[in-house]
Amino acid sequence: MRARIIALALIGAASLTVFAGIAIAQQDRYTLKLGNLAFSDFRGYENWRVVAVSETKTQVKVIVANDVMLDAFRQGLPADGKLFPEGSKVVKIEWGKKTNTVAPYFVEVPDTLQAVATIEKDSKRFPDSAGWGYAQFNHDAASDSFTPEGSGSNCGFTCHTIVVAKDYIFTAYPKR
Repeated sequence: MRARIIALALIGAASLTVFAGIAIAQQDRYTLKLGNLAFSDFRGYENWRVVAVSETKTQVKVIVANDVMLDAFRQGLPADGKLFPEGSKVVKIEWGKKTNTVAPYFVEVPDTLQAVATIEKDSKRFPDSAGWGYAQFNHDAASDSFTPEGSGSNCGFTCHTIVVAKDYIFTAYPKR
């Protein structure tokens, strides 16, 4: 009986050591930065509300926003020269897609996480890109880790200049 208790204690201690090692080895994505835009600026984005969903031939994308930006969208911004307020933040979560094989009809759903793209309005921090900071953090499924793409927080600005009339934001807030 005593030998059994000792064996169970050793197994328990070994299990704790393994799980602790796994927890330590996991990446803290909130330590990542691209230029002066940090992933931590978007802490809690997983619980933000959906602005819209988009799809390409290979990806499903969900665009979520913080309360500041969502309130602006609900007020009809950007419109009539009114722009998104300071502190507006939006995140685009990108997955590969796959067919849902158990649905009774054809539907494609998110598969492997591929990237998290972020945009933040802060005119003092991002004066060279119309007040917006951009970052994309690519996800590697094998290591469950993120890496920043590009060299600075204005890397997305060039693409977004084609929607200058919409305050540099592609996604509209669709009727609900």
